[in-house]
Amino acid sequence: MTPDRIQRSRAVVLMALMLTVPVYAADTKPLDNLLAQQAAADKAAKGAQEQIDKMDDGTQEMLNKYRRTLEDTQSITKYNAHLTEQVVAQRTEIASMQTQLASIETTSRDVYPLMEKMVSTLEQFVSLDIPFRIEERNKRVATLKGLMDRADVTVSEKYRRILEAYQIEMEYGRTMDSYMQEIDGKPADLVRLGRVSLMYRTQDGTKAGYWDNQKKAWVEDLDDARAINDALRIAKGAGAPDLIRVPVPAAPGGGS
Repeated sequence: MTPDRIQRSRAVVLMALMLTVPVYAADTKPLDNLLAQQAAADKAAKGAQEQIDKMDDGTQEMLNKYRRTLEDTQSITKYNAHLTEQVVAQRTEIASMQTQLASIETTSRDVYPLMEKMVSTLEQFVSLDIPFRIEERNKRVATLKGLMDRADVTVSEKYRRILEAYQIEMEYGRTMDSYMQEIDGKPADLVRLGRVSLMYRTQDGTKAGYWDNQKKAWVEDLDDARAINDALRIAKGAGAPDLIRVPVPAAPGGGS
């Protein structure tokens, strides 16, 4: 092939290449636009889905808040109803207590004179009774008299203490005990048999006798010393309970 022919062939190839390149570039432009549009559509769809998801989450949260608010409202309504019932019950109780207080005030006015009379009667009874444990019993009466004037002690407590004192005095009538006391300046052992007899024996053994409540005096009676010793032994728990003969003052109007 001659140089001229070779040169012409190169020119033809070059021309063909120049004609081919613009056609290729023109054919790929619509595809790029399509891909770009698809990408934009995908992005828009993704954004729309995100918005939908956000709206769905917000709707669910609002629904949950509504349900909680509804439950709280129902709970508060029930609680208010319960409080209303309590208030009604408390008002009824207050009215009842006010009625009771008024009744107590009236009762206190009626009971107080009765209690004073009971204390006075107890004091008189102790003074007329045989003089066993006389200091202890007089002190109990004095305590009750002081208690009656105290405003810090309730009426019920005062009444309870008075009944307690009466109960103690009743127990004396069916019990037996012994204790020590001076008789005519000498230490002596005393034994009480209910309220039937109060006997004594000096600790040196020189005197023995009993209390005569009619004469309000001690009567010496050494003939009954053995019986008094037996009574003392039983009262102190040193001997078994047994029948004993004890000196008893003569009844009023009777013989000696």
